[in-house]
Formats: sequence, structure tokens, C-alpha cells
Amino acid sequence: MDARRLKDSLDSVARHGDEVPLFFYSDLFIKHPEVRDLFPISMKAQREHLIGALAQIVAQFDRVDELAVFLKGLGRDHRKFGTAAEHYDAVGDSLLATLAHFAGDTWTPELANAWSDAYSMVADAMRQAAKEDEATSPASWRGIVVSCERKAYDISVLQVRPDPRLDFVPGQSVAIESPQRPRLWRYYSIANAPRDDGTLDFHVRLIDGGAVSMALTYGQVVGGSLRLGPPVGVLTLDARSPRDILMVAGSTGLAPMKAIIEHLARLQVSPHVHLFFCARTADGLYDLPSLEKMSAEHHWLTVVPATSADRRFRGESGSAPDVVMRAGNWSGHDAYLAGPTEMVRETSARLTAAGTPGDQIHVEDFGWSER
Repeated sequence: MDARRLKDSLDSVARHGDEVPLFFYSDLFIKHPEVRDLFPISMKAQREHLIGALAQIVAQFDRVDELAVFLKGLGRDHRKFGTAAEHYDAVGDSLLATLAHFAGDTWTPELANAWSDAYSMVADAMRQAAKEDEATSPASWRGIVVSCERKAYDISVLQVRPDPRLDFVPGQSVAIESPQRPRLWRYYSIANAPRDDGTLDFHVRLIDGGAVSMALTYGQVVGGSLRLGPPVGVLTLDARSPRDILMVAGSTGLAPMKAIIEHLARLQVSPHVHLFFCARTADGLYDLPSLEKMSAEHHWLTVVPATSADRRFRGESGSAPDVVMRAGNWSGHDAYLAGPTEMVRETSARLTAAGTPGDQIHVEDFGWSER
């Protein structure tokens, strides 16, 4: 697979901005009107996701193992939408039509064949994963809201009990759909290690203009129901590594870190964990009391709170990357990063520049779905 050729082609097409997903979905719905009901009424978030998802897939073409894991997760996750095997052919036809339209004179038979082969590989992997998943798991889970606690003016913690039980690995996420916002899904990391009662905690930050976060913050009552997708994501503990751990959490990026820490607390021997919990203001450090309690109970856990825009806060101050980098050399650690996209990217770049190998930096970013 000529990953460079596909990437250059996609970069050229992406310069047309929002016209690309508008063309794609228009073509898809005109040719296959039966698939329209699988999508939300408002397509804004879906359109914003299209090019990003394509770029992520193309970027991994030369990393076969990573791509296989990603596509299997994607195939399982798409079952919650009601995606059927035949829908992949419809999407493929519209994708090629879209690429050909915006590529113009650069769309040669050779490039068309390259994209066709690439899409066939992606679709086959997703279809196979979905088929295998049907034998063991439902397409989605019903979640009953057990409690909803406001931690800050814009952050709430929801505890949900899935039916049937939802098995996951600490650090993974699930997509959530509220009945107030049908067919709009938002990914949230599970904020706890597996429990005997099967309940899951979600840290929900209210996003300006975010339809799903608004529904989850103000529209949920104890006993109400949600729909949950299957667990996805790669921000999970590398249990084979003997290295100590650096964690950097921005805002509700704390959720997967807390799940991993709870998991480590159950092990007989744990590496030292250095957690930087960062927010703009002290109010954004919404779960600090719980973290300080955990730190007091576990000698291997160090918690460093930091704010970037709160002069009254007496702890560390500055942007998350600055606070982390001035605290020491982390090249011998495994780094786990979660939070706002810009923070994650800059922290990762700074760690890499300071000598931390790329395979020791673990990142999860569902920022595209914050709606």
C-alpha cells in the first residue's frame, strides 16, 4: 500500500474544507436514501469527523499492527449505528466519487485503483470484526443512571449501570447516546477499574454548544436510561513494561488515568506513578480531593495539581507541557496523555524532543466528538 501517495492525495482533497464531507454525504444520501436514518438530524459533528478519520487510517497504513487494532475497534463500534455489511459498499462508492471530484486532473486510473484497494482492505477488516463481535456482544448496551454528581459548574460525574454487564480494560472509552439527542454519540472514558457491581463512572464536561454534554449534564435523572457503545481505545496500561509512569491529564482527561490508577492499586507491586492534573483554574481541578486521598493511601502515587490561569492557586502554575517539562527528565518513563487536543499534542511533542521514545508515549484523543 503506497501510504505516501494516498496521504498526499488526501491532503490535496482536504484543502477544500467542509465542501468535501458535504459532497460525500450528499452523494451517499441521494444514491442510498435508506441509510439517512442511521445518522443524526444535524450532520455538523459527523462532517467534521470524516476527513480526520480518513487521515488517521491513511497515516497508519505503514504501521500494520496499529491499523489492524484500530480497524477492528472501528468495525465493532459501528455496529451501534445499525451498520450492515452492504452499507460498506455504498460508503465506498461515495468516497471514491468524492475523492475523484475534488482531485480533478490528478485523479488517474492508478490513483483510483490505489484508493479502491485501500478502502476494500479497510472495509473487509471492519466487516470481519463486526461479524466476529456479533457472536459474543450486543451492538449496544442499555445504561441506567445510578447517580449524577455536580463536581464543578461545568463538570459532572455520572455513574451508570450497563445491561448486560460491559467488560472493558481500564483506560478504554465508550460512546454514549442520550435519548434527548438520538443518533448523536460522544466518546467518554470510563473513570474506574472494573467493579463487582459492573457500574461505570463518566466525567462529563459541559461543552459550549455541545448537544450531548448538555443532555448528559442537565437532561439526566437517576433511573433514566442511556445507550452505550462497545469499549474502544488504546490508552491502556502496558503491563509488560518495567518503567515508571508519567500521566498528564487535562480537565476530564483525568478519567482514563483514574481507571488505570485504580487498576494499579489492586496489583501487588506497582511502578511509581507521577500524575500531573492540569486545568485553567482551581475549580477545574474537580476531583483533586479524591486524588489526594489515593496518593495518601499509595506511596507509589504522586499527584501534582497545576493551573494555567489562576493566580490565587498556590500550587504549580503554567501550561501543562511547561509544568511537566520543568519537573524533570521523563525519557525513562512510559507517558500517558489525555485531555484537550492542543495540550496532548504539545506535551507529546515536548516529551519526544526531550528524548522520550515515541513508543513510550500513549495518547487518546476523542476531541473531535466533543459535541
